[in-house]
Amino acid sequence: MLSDNLTRLRALEPDDLDILYNVENDVALWAVGNTNAPYSREVLRQYLLSTTCDIYTDKQLRLVVETHDGEAVGMVDLLSFDAMNARAEVGIVTLAAHRQKGYGRSALRQLVGYSREVLHLHQLYAYVASDNQPSLRLFQSCGFVAACELRDWLKTSSGYQSVVLMQLII
Repeated sequence: MLSDNLTRLRALEPDDLDILYNVENDVALWAVGNTNAPYSREVLRQYLLSTTCDIYTDKQLRLVVETHDGEAVGMVDLLSFDAMNARAEVGIVTLAAHRQKGYGRSALRQLVGYSREVLHLHQLYAYVASDNQPSLRLFQSCGFVAACELRDWLKTSSGYQSVVLMQLII
């Protein structure tokens, strides 16, 4: 378990079905991810049962962000793991009721440390919607820099949206 003075990161547990269900089925998050249809509880239950929590086996790693009193406040992901090039994409979501409290920054800093010290990754990157100023500031506060803008990268209900590729060379 990874921890700092504000949050800790832990592996998914079967009891996390409800939080996983809520995050994966939050339509507001679909535009920034690769989801365009809801997930059933059964599909997510099978995912929880099948994940090894080993990034080399699963090619991804999802961790729950929780406070020290055990309240789940979000999730962080390493995905698109590329062992050959020692890099992974970062995904992060803080539940709406817990935003702007420092939990995201705490979790991202821990994830960067884990990526450096345990996984020995060379770089992390994230695609952030160009108008998502809170997320851009979050990644910048953890040392990520804007590498480029990808125009019309995300298709949304109102058209296409550009993203900023945020990159951290560890």
